[in-house]
Amino acid sequence: MVRVAVVGAGFWGRNHIRVLSELDSCELVAVCDVQYERAEALARRYHIENYLTDFDELMDRVEPDAVTICTPSTTHAGLAVKAIERGVAVLIEKPMAANSREAAKVLHAAGDSGSVVMVGFIERFNPVVKLAKQLLEEGEIGGVILSYSRRIGWWPERIGDVGVVKDTAIHDIDLTTYLFNSDPEQIYAIGGSLRHSYEDHVQAVLMFGESRSALIEANWLTPRKKREMTITGENGVVGLRFIEQEIVVEKADGVKIPMIKYQEPLRLELEYFITCVKKRIPPSPGVVEGFRASLMADAIIESMQRRRQVILEEYSDRVLAEV
Repeated sequence: MVRVAVVGAGFWGRNHIRVLSELDSCELVAVCDVQYERAEALARRYHIENYLTDFDELMDRVEPDAVTICTPSTTHAGLAVKAIERGVAVLIEKPMAANSREAAKVLHAAGDSGSVVMVGFIERFNPVVKLAKQLLEEGEIGGVILSYSRRIGWWPERIGDVGVVKDTAIHDIDLTTYLFNSDPEQIYAIGGSLRHSYEDHVQAVLMFGESRSALIEANWLTPRKKREMTITGENGVVGLRFIEQEIVVEKADGVKIPMIKYQEPLRLELEYFITCVKKRIPPSPGVVEGFRASLMADAIIESMQRRRQVILEEYSDRVLAEV
């Protein structure tokens, strides 16, 4: 049994606790939150023995095998590095860190430590993404030319430390590189802050060489929530609807809508994490993917603010030189 502690008892922390408490492959041994009453309430509800407010005390007293970090993103890097240095496996909710410089510190700490470090890009575990990846690898629509993602809806009031790029668009940043099997070379973005302290709308173009590109749209302004992606290939189109877990394949000879059995992505994600911890398997998405997504998110924000194209390799070199 893998002994797991959940750090952060807010919206996502509660979901982690709910799912982990249902898994036979792990034991939920502690919950940690800066609000004692919130940690205590969840501990009592799910029959968790330990509930604390201090992360260092958690690590010293409980000595878990793994932790899931569901705290505000500004605390992710510091908590993750502490866990890695103790040899504890870590699942960090996205974004991996508040910015790419902090993410680089997690990347360096992980290094050759041997610790299992995973980043919570939950859409990777959505059944429609698994099927889309399979179809693309089998050449169902030929080589991928472009993609268009929409991740829109009202501002989630629980989010107060990052903007729409790092809270919402970062899912499609990760998915684009995953489905394209490469990183973009240039990034150009426009957007701004209409009603919030951080940016609340963005359109970003990720350019993969001369002939491939991805357009990512995200906002906190649209009343109807949508989570969609369209992938265009040389011989067809694949459309993904993440919430509905529906995929549509359009080709010259017709349209197919494969049957997909609904599965909760968070449960699949946490089951996979526990398996990686038990078998000491390097997870995917791991710390490299987490850093890469943070880097591209920062590049999008810089492009948006300066109204100019960002060359990703140059931007990466500058970030890593500053760490």
